[in-house]
Amino acid sequence: MATFSEDGPDAEHQRPAALTDRSVEALGKLSEALETVEHARGYLYGFHRLTGMADLALGEAVDLFREAGHHELADTLQQDIVGRNVIHGRWTFQMVEDYDDGYYAEFKAAEKAARHQLADGKRHLFEAEMKEDRRTHGRRHHEALPPKEA
Repeated sequence: MATFSEDGPDAEHQRPAALTDRSVEALGKLSEALETVEHARGYLYGFHRLTGMADLALGEAVDLFREAGHHELADTLQQDIVGRNVIHGRWTFQMVEDYDDGYYAEFKAAEKAARHQLADGKRHLFEAEMKEDRRTHGRRHHEALPPKEA
């Protein structure tokens, strides 16, 4: 069986010697929180796209109502809903920009700063150690790393 140095995480996923278990755990929890923020950001972009698609479909509905002779209904929808702000003064692209430039950017920067301060910038130390703990060493499909290319 290979030794740990041959059968363990690569150098980018090994903790610095002075880093404690609790610090690795804290960095792991911070990474988990960032992943949740990334997930939320995906929903925000989905909201942005779906809202835009709805506005375009509404525009088509207005045209169809107008063609069907329902001019008053078409005018009401056109004036009250088509192109309307989603929240006060903002379309969804402005919400996305505010999120990206504010909360999201600050969160990503804080997570990166913590990794650089404590772990030489290394990512996913908690997960790398969990993999080492959970995998069956020496068993196929439980390798520490992908095979080296020839």
